[in-house]
Parts: sequence; structure tokens; C-alpha cells
Amino acid sequence: MVMVNFEKIEKKWQNKWNKNKVFEVNEKSMKEKYYVLEMFPYPSGEGLHMGHAWNYIIGDILARFKIMRGFNVLHPMGYDALGLPAENAAIKEGILPEKYTNDSIKNFVKQQKMIGLSYDWSRIVNTSSSNYYKWDQWIFLKMFEKGLAYQKEASVNWCPDCNTVLANEQVVDGKCWRHDETNVKVKKLRQWFFRITNYSQKLLDGIENLKEWPERTILMQKNWIGKSYGTEIDFKIGGEKWPIFTTRPDTIFGVTFMVISAQHPKLDSLITKEQRKEVDKFLKKLSSVSKKDLVDTGKIGAFTGNYAINPINNEKIPIYIGNFVVADYGSGIVMAVPAHDQRDFKFAKKYKIKIKQVISGGNLKKEAYVGEGHLINSGKFDDLSNFEAKEKITKFLIKKKLGKKVINFKLRDWGISRQRYWGTPIPIIYCDDCGIIKVPEKDLPVILPKKINFKKGNPLKTATTWINVKCPECGGKGKRETDTMDTFVNSSWYFLRYCDPNNSDKIFDEKKGAYWCPIDTYIGGAEHSCMHLIYFRFYTKFLRDIGLIKFDEPAKRLFHQGIVHGENGLKMSKSKGNGVLPEIVSKKYGIDTARFFMCGLASPDKDITWSEKGINGSLRFIKKIMEILDKLKIGNDPLKVEHLLNKTIIEVSNDIETFNYRAATIRLKALFDLLFEQKEISRDTLEKSLKLLNPFCPHITEELWEKCGNKDFISTSEWPKSNEKKIIKEDLKKVDLNEKYLLYVKRLLDKSKLRPKKIYLYVMPFELDKIEVAKIRKLVETEVGVFSTGDIKKYDPENRSKKARPGLPGVYFE
Repeated sequence: MVMVNFEKIEKKWQNKWNKNKVFEVNEKSMKEKYYVLEMFPYPSGEGLHMGHAWNYIIGDILARFKIMRGFNVLHPMGYDALGLPAENAAIKEGILPEKYTNDSIKNFVKQQKMIGLSYDWSRIVNTSSSNYYKWDQWIFLKMFEKGLAYQKEASVNWCPDCNTVLANEQVVDGKCWRHDETNVKVKKLRQWFFRITNYSQKLLDGIENLKEWPERTILMQKNWIGKSYGTEIDFKIGGEKWPIFTTRPDTIFGVTFMVISAQHPKLDSLITKEQRKEVDKFLKKLSSVSKKDLVDTGKIGAFTGNYAINPINNEKIPIYIGNFVVADYGSGIVMAVPAHDQRDFKFAKKYKIKIKQVISGGNLKKEAYVGEGHLINSGKFDDLSNFEAKEKITKFLIKKKLGKKVINFKLRDWGISRQRYWGTPIPIIYCDDCGIIKVPEKDLPVILPKKINFKKGNPLKTATTWINVKCPECGGKGKRETDTMDTFVNSSWYFLRYCDPNNSDKIFDEKKGAYWCPIDTYIGGAEHSCMHLIYFRFYTKFLRDIGLIKFDEPAKRLFHQGIVHGENGLKMSKSKGNGVLPEIVSKKYGIDTARFFMCGLASPDKDITWSEKGINGSLRFIKKIMEILDKLKIGNDPLKVEHLLNKTIIEVSNDIETFNYRAATIRLKALFDLLFEQKEISRDTLEKSLKLLNPFCPHITEELWEKCGNKDFISTSEWPKSNEKKIIKEDLKKVDLNEKYLLYVKRLLDKSKLRPKKIYLYVMPFELDKIEVAKIRKLVETEVGVFSTGDIKKYDPENRSKKARPGLPGVYFE
């Protein structure tokens, strides 16, 4: 087989694309726009491996397909460059985070170009550039003006090694996500928040418009927002009203204790002197404060020494601190009904608290009764069904001015303060006389200082020259805010900056934003479902509300790619010793080989495993294609070639549109295998076949396109159109796949005049689950066995599986 210098071919076409600005676009085109975007990466010093590259390859195939289909395609790339990892890495190497980050970005750009991605590199964004984070600050000021950016003292997740606040998702099993030996602590700090809760209902309503988002992501977002209808009941503690939210007012007569969050801001006022020692001992046990851990850890608590009064029957109820109540949900204190809630039941048993049944049914000796029933031990509400009682008891409480109907959300305000250097400076100045003052827009950006001391604590607090400024209001002494913003702010609107990345006067030109947005297809990991994708939607709605954009949701279609595993079965990572570098792949196999191989492993939303054995199989196929001009004569097409080509055009077009890349690679293999079986084919068939392959293997198809005598780029040529008249009519009938197979088998039986004891069918892997063996067996009146062509254990004595094509089985009569 011919030796191919893939690296040389790749560099040749990457340079030509770059020189000719093949993928640069503008808004003046008469073509219909299409915006493809992959979630941008954090540029680490370690660089990219093929696990990272997979996300970009998925988007690139779609973008290239859309370009060839005649769309004006925006396909940009940038870098989520701020954050603690870059700061820590820079400190370790003894350089400024800016240098570390810029060096990392240069390497990322080099590697991404190596993969053959069709990006418009003129639109690159870098969130660590003041030209970018100036507009983060501008958005902050707009939120501040609308009352959406505010300060409050709050209990936070604090990592003593990072010396900063952690988001809930950055706490794993009570430990810092970057320091797995470090316990996360509870700390009270004055923090900046975005009032995302003002958008709870809008975020929930908007989900109805996300028709092309994965169902699991939709469900996760609904649960994260967590809308619930209930009743707020006014309990009294020490003569003061404490509104308590519940969805179960029907159980109010069964309340035997209350539970307050260990992080509740008013907790201290409830603890009596007698119980102080016990409470302090309990609080010390709580090493983790992530919401997951608060919910999942074994239910433990301590008695505060204080009591609440149940407003419906005036019973005195003990108040406990518990690790299973979250401070920022509802009022941070809940009424516990152990007879009808299993969590409360276990807690009551552990601390020997009274259990009072108020709904008939069940056996309370071992577990709570959580089913339906009629009220008992509930005064005048006895004998009502518990559903009926919810409404009647709520009306009674409202009439007595002891409660009201409310709607509650689990979604909490977004704490954006971080106590580290490498983030967007918060544009606020503190003045002793004027208070909290926003930095005037004309003074943006507030640029991070260069002279900084990375000792313990917040590094920005060492930059005294930067901190001490004049108050914009009175001209007196002021001090800058030293917290920086959570890096999720940078990624919440970056898709809009791609529309106009070099604008120094505005965040972006509104006409350009209106032309390109919303994103048509957004690609990234499912792990971002409840953080980035919530904030992403929140920012879009806020920017719409201030008149900057007119659309309501940032992305029409969302696709989550699967995870790439190394040959050792672990998620691909350099630290795990299984990272496969694009530089190595280019030299050894060719990037096109890797692209085609990865697409053929599984559907892009499924996890895949890199395999040296597997990629060598793809390498043989790609090398065979590189010989196509030497092996085939240009002439006329046999009917079966015309049939399969035109059928493949329809199917591969649909496969790319629906991310069914694996099926597309199987169909392309079948098409090229058929071409190689011929003595001659037409130039038109050859060129159409190369076009079909181009989104998957852009470099080699450009090379072969040129060798065919073409002067343009195949990457911008027109996608082939199918001539359905040349497809065998039987295939055009919308008949069941089993019927197609049956017709084919019957035809073979009639032609051979055999009466076999058993018939074996060999089908494409993606067709296997569609075959109804019993149906075919009944109609041919013979025993039938079915194997996937990819099954290494299949029974195939004459190698008939090689004859299989999509929609056409290989057949063996025994």
C-alpha cells in the first residue's frame, strides 16, 4: 500500500485555507446564516489531546456540511482564559498568569489548526483580555443599575488552600475539587450576588421553547430551578413570626419538631446557653457544605434548646439544627412530620422525638407512611382526604392571617465573588462618605494590576496603588473592590462577542448580533447542564430586557458529546497517562484518519474508546482512498454505482444533520468499497463521493480534489444533489426494513432454487436492533440467524458479511 505523508498534506491545506481566508465570513452575504458553536476551552499549559479534540471535530463536520449546503456559516473559537487553575499554574512556574495564559492559547491555536477545524480565526476571543472583560464589567454595571447585582453576607464554601470561595459543584465529598485532601469549611463573607432568582419563572417558561435540547438537560434544568406550589405558615419563635414554607399543609397537626439549617444567618439567636456546647460540637462535624453533601450525608443534628409554637394548635415544638436543610431554600427552616416523611422519621427515631400520625394508613413501627389517606388527629379536619385537606387547611390559615399561598423556587442567587487575582475585577469603589459607588462607564475597563504579590490570601489586596483611588462621586478617598468575578460570567455571553469581536466602542453591534444569533447548534458536555447553561440563558434574558438583543434563548439546538476514554479504560487525560496528542496522530496516522475513526466508533453523544487497533483499520481505508485515482479509470457508471451513490447522498446528508456520524461512516465505507470493485466510474461520481467524505476527512479530499484538476476548494464546493430517478424504485418505497430484507432473500432463493435448512443474514450494526427475526422466519418458512457485520463471534464460513451494505444484507444459505 502507498506511503502517504499525511502531515505534509495537512499543513499544505491548512496554510491554503488560512491564506485564502476560506472560512472567514461577514454579514453582507446573501446566503442564509448558520451559527455553529462548540463550548470554548480553558487553555491549560498541558495543551489538547484527542479527547478534547472530539468536541471540536463534531462541530466542524456539521459546519463544513452547512458551508457546502450553501449557508453563510459562523464557526468561531475563543478561550475561557481566566480562573484559579491558570493562577495556580502561573504561581508554580514563577510567571504572571497573563504570560502563562497567552502562551497556552498560542499552543491551543496551533493544535486546533492542526486538527483541520474550519474556524473563522479572525473572530478569536480571549476572556483574559481587558478588551473582553471590559464588557463583563459593563454588564455588571447594568445589573447593578437594575438592582440585580447586590451584596450580602452569606455562608460560603471556603477552601483554605485556594484561599477563595468555591461554587457548590467545586466541592466533592466535602473536599476541594483541586485539593482532594483539603476539607472545605463554612465561612461567612460579604459577597456580591446576581439576583438570578428574579428570572426563575422566565427561565422555567423559556424551557418550553428549547425544542431541540436533550430531554435529560431539560429535566435537569427544571429540577435545578425547582418550582413548587405550597403554603407559607407563620410559626412563632420567641414571640417573633417565622414564615415556614411547606408543600404539605395537610400534615401540620403532625409537626413534632422543626429543623433549621446549620448555615442559617439567625441560627445563633436560637441557641440557648445550656445547648451551646452540644451545638458547637455538632457544627464542628460538618466538614462539607456542598448542597449534595448536605442532602446525602447521614441525617444528624443537635437540639438548639429553643421551641416554636405551631399556629394551628399552639403546641410547643423543639427546634433542631440539621445537616439536611439548605440555608438558602425556602426560609432555611422546615417543619418536620416524622410520621409521613422518611427522612424526618429516621431523625425522630435517632433523637427520640415524638411521632404523631395524622394520615390514616401504613405501619409506623418501621417506616413513615407517605401514601394517601384521610386525616386523623387533626381536629375539625378529620376524615378529609389529605388532598382535600391541603386546600381547606390553607384557606383556614389565610382566614386567620396565619399563612398564605406561595410559589417557591430552589434556584438561588448566584454568588459571583472570588478572592483571587486572575478574574474580572468588579467595577465598584467604596467611599466612607458616599458608600458603594460604581466605576463610571468611561473609566472601563478596570484593568488587573501587573505588580502583584502572590502570598497567602487574596493577591489583589497587596496592590495598594491599584486599590487606593478617588471616589467618582465626591473626589475623596476610595478603595477598589478586591474580589474578582466568578469565571462563569465570562462564558455566559461570549457567543455574542463572536458576532463583533473587535468592537472597542460597544459590547457588539446590535445589527450583527441580530444577524448571527441565536446560535443554531451549540455543542458541549452534559456536565454544564445546570451551571453554565443556566447562566448562559439568564444573561440572554437580561440582555434582551435591556434592549440589546431581541431573541429569548441563546441556542436553538443543543448537543452533548460523549466522553473519550483511553485504551486503559479511563477518561482520556495526560495525567492518567492515556492522552493521545494530535501532533503524534498527525505523523503516525493522519488527522483525517483519526477524525473518520472516532466518528465510526459510536454515535457522538455516546462515550467512545481510543484504540490503536481500531485506528489502524481506518488507516487502511484512508490509504486506499488516496490510491483511488491510480486504481480507477474515468468512464461510465454501472447502474448499481449510480443507485448507491444517489442513495448515499440522501442518507449521509440526513446523518450529518442529525449527528448520526457513525452511520455516515458506514455508508461512506460501503460506497467507496463498491467504487473500488469497479473497472471504471464517471468523474462526476468520483467528485460527488469525495464531497460526501470531505466534512469527515477535509485534508485528503482537498488533495484528491486538486488532483482531479479542480482549481477551487472542495471545502466550499456545492454539496452533491441526489438524482432519485437513478435509485432503484424498490428502495424508494417507504417499506419496513424487514420487508426489504425479505424481498431480497426471496429473490435469492428463487434464483438459486435452493431450499436451505438455515439462512444467515449479516447486517450493518446500526440496523441490527431493527430486524425482527421471527417475522422473516415465518415468511421464508426456514430457520433464520442474524449477525451484525461487526460481530467478531459471528458464524460466517464464506465471509458473506463483506457483501452487506446499508439496507442490503449479506446472505449465507446452509
